[in-house]
Amino acid sequence: MTQRQSLAPEPGPARSPKTFELVAGTLRKMIVDGRLKDGDFLPHESELMAQFQVSRPTLREAVRVLESERLVEVRRGSRTGARICVPGPEIVARPAGLILELSGATLADVMTARIAIEPAAAKLLAEVGTVNAHKEVKRLVDAIPDAWDAGELASASANFHRRIVELSGNATLAMIAGMLHEISERHTTAAVLAAENAVPQGQYDKLLRSYHRLTELVEARNGDGAETHWRRHMQNAAGALLKGYEKTKVRDIMD
Repeated sequence: MTQRQSLAPEPGPARSPKTFELVAGTLRKMIVDGRLKDGDFLPHESELMAQFQVSRPTLREAVRVLESERLVEVRRGSRTGARICVPGPEIVARPAGLILELSGATLADVMTARIAIEPAAAKLLAEVGTVNAHKEVKRLVDAIPDAWDAGELASASANFHRRIVELSGNATLAMIAGMLHEISERHTTAAVLAAENAVPQGQYDKLLRSYHRLTELVEARNGDGAETHWRRHMQNAAGALLKGYEKTKVRDIMD
């Protein structure tokens, strides 16, 4: 036997889950399956204790697990109990942003990731997006001029990019877009502020034409066209947004 082999730890027996973990797992599955919906309240403690045949401390430990996962909200002293809170991408956005900050990721890294996922999402949106999803894309584009007039173009643009991915129907891509949203919005806002609080009229007109073109391709269910157009749009946007921010790190924009 070699020294490496002799130092290898002996495999131990698998740990059996504790009772509160089993209860938490069952309740978690009920939330995932939709049997407990967002805004619902967990049944009264006495009902759950009888259902699971557990003590009050065990049940409360299970609820604390769900609370730590942000699946329930417990209002201390309230008689209503634990309220179901189905989380969105925001639940992982802040930890993910922190990891990017700690890793030294740059805004260029984030933009490269967005260029990888957004054109693919645009293709899905065109090909398999619902009629309501297509209508929302058009509504978002139609609202851009009002955002421009109100000085909120950066926020509206960042939201438009995020919604394209979310409306594509791909939950994994939507999660990634949600994770990157705050970084993208702050970056876009900083770039606009660097331009003395105004995007040049010609640049704005070009942006709006590009948004309208994407809407046309999506409504025509031209997936390849939507993907090609949005990749070109993203690459052009990267050139403008990263000007002066080529080496800026995520942690610098999030401070």
